[in-house]
Amino acid sequence: MNAQTKIFERLANDKPLFASHQSVQKPLDGYVSTSSLYSTRRAFEQISSLSKPIIQYNPMEVWEQDTRRLPRQLAKYRREVRDFSVQHLQPFAQEIDLAEHLPVGLSHPGIDKLLKLAAKKGFFSDMLPKPLGSVPLLRYRYPLAWQQAIKVEELARSCGGLMLLLSAHNLGIAPLLMSGDLGAARRFLLPALKENNSGEPHLFAYGITEPAAGSDVEEGHGASLYKPGTVAKRVSGGWKITGRKCFISGGDIAKSMTIFAALEGEGIESWTCFLVRKNMPGFSVVRNELKMGMRASSAAELEFDHVFVPDSHVIGGLRNGWAINRSILNLSRLPVAAMAVGFAQGATDAAMDFVCRYKLGGKGLIHYQETQLELAQMVADTSAIRSLVWQSSQSWVSTQGKSALNKFYCTDLAVKVCERAMDMMSNHGGLHCNSAEKAFRDARLTQIFEGTNQINRLALIEDIQEQLMSKMS
Repeated sequence: MNAQTKIFERLANDKPLFASHQSVQKPLDGYVSTSSLYSTRRAFEQISSLSKPIIQYNPMEVWEQDTRRLPRQLAKYRREVRDFSVQHLQPFAQEIDLAEHLPVGLSHPGIDKLLKLAAKKGFFSDMLPKPLGSVPLLRYRYPLAWQQAIKVEELARSCGGLMLLLSAHNLGIAPLLMSGDLGAARRFLLPALKENNSGEPHLFAYGITEPAAGSDVEEGHGASLYKPGTVAKRVSGGWKITGRKCFISGGDIAKSMTIFAALEGEGIESWTCFLVRKNMPGFSVVRNELKMGMRASSAAELEFDHVFVPDSHVIGGLRNGWAINRSILNLSRLPVAAMAVGFAQGATDAAMDFVCRYKLGGKGLIHYQETQLELAQMVADTSAIRSLVWQSSQSWVSTQGKSALNKFYCTDLAVKVCERAMDMMSNHGGLHCNSAEKAFRDARLTQIFEGTNQINRLALIEDIQEQLMSKMS
């Protein structure tokens, strides 16, 4: 086994790159051996013992370094999610991505198996601490956005579609949390928790997007001009909802949905959140879109044909849907940014794998300095956006400007990292069996959902508009 193979295997297993300076016998071209007197670590061995605590170090993979810097509970959680992702998502990722697009009502057998496993593991109840959810109380000392960012990054690193399949549910239950309606949370979340714990997935979906309006109604000006297409009409004992929602992640497999509808004769300012059950008369799934990326997770179009919803299924009170939706987007855009980090990391992993195994001109591609420069930039960009997400997620209050900034900056940079990985791999980079190509397609969608990146840039400006106006003469 040669030195390059040893390096690659340690990268793949997330172990320190070097256990000691004798680990690698032959250095990369242009570098000294780690046992050389000119090696940084060898030189540091000569430093005074008083200085060693802040100078001595043993290089290891970036993932391991970052994990060890996390609080103990979050580090443990990151390792648990990584293990689940590597064991259950990674081997399945390419197969499900290239699988046939199935009509509504049919699903890949592997999907059903994964959903049941994820339900038992607590992936559909990790928004709340025990006994309402599956989060250990000690972990809830840290903000929910930070926990979710750690989770989705690790899942996205293996497969964007399977990540979304397991994560969109949390967006669906978010209105129950953000509304502050404890009664509704108990009525709807506890039964779902019992089902999930038993291995029978009870998923929620989140419905705001309509065929005539998407990102443009995720900011105030666009919403003020839009005539709602999904409307709730007052009837005896409740409401009847009519209209359509589209691009709803997991909408075809969800048993419950938090749907936003305007009250009859009013605009989006009257948006109200309704809990709709899959078995309610008049509800149907029209179709699942055929997408370029995140193919393992459906994007469903839902139809509401005078669906009766009782008053007890109103979440957070009448006309509070607009506020609930905006608060949820402030929280959810941080995990979307973390998805992008996962895609960038997955593409970087694929590039590392390729350049350590592929030869050009009789020697490994990793020995060329241009390759090393490109790889260094990918590692730096991925580390930078991870640091941004983690820093922003450490606050319990997610502000619009900060969340929007994370969303558009991280997703844009992640796409560039994926493109760089594909460029490094040349013709191989465009093959469907290549995880860098898949990461690119998955990452591209993060620039669009949860508000396009253009809308998110405008959201940042909206947050600082008073500051800007104060500077006008």
